[in-house]
Amino acid sequence: MNPFALITPAYAQDVSGLLGSATQFAPLVLIFVVFYFLLIRPQQQKQKEMRAMLAALKRGDKVVTGGGILGTVQRVPMVQSKDGKQVESNEIEVEIAPNLRVTVLRETITSVLKPIAANDTKPVKEKVS
Repeated sequence: MNPFALITPAYAQDVSGLLGSATQFAPLVLIFVVFYFLLIRPQQQKQKEMRAMLAALKRGDKVVTGGGILGTVQRVPMVQSKDGKQVESNEIEVEIAPNLRVTVLRETITSVLKPIAANDTKPVKEKVS
């Protein structure tokens, strides 16, 4: 007598069909979704903020260039596009020292420094003892 004769063929069959291939593909989809929300989407938002910051540059803004040079925007020249419209130039004039101005490309500006307001708006009164 064969001991395996009592086991029905239904127990020995694989349940692979559609469910089996979906379970193999699901981890790849899950990994892509995690990468999108943890890496790709935040980087896209950061790039969008950087483009908006560069588009909003104006005279008097303190900026840091890609080489680490601090300066103040002195001039954002306007040029004529192919359509005949006035658009901002890709080159910006930055003053890095008194009476020393350099022209830098807009894309080399890494950040715009915001002035920090001091907390001491009221004069400090000394106590007389």
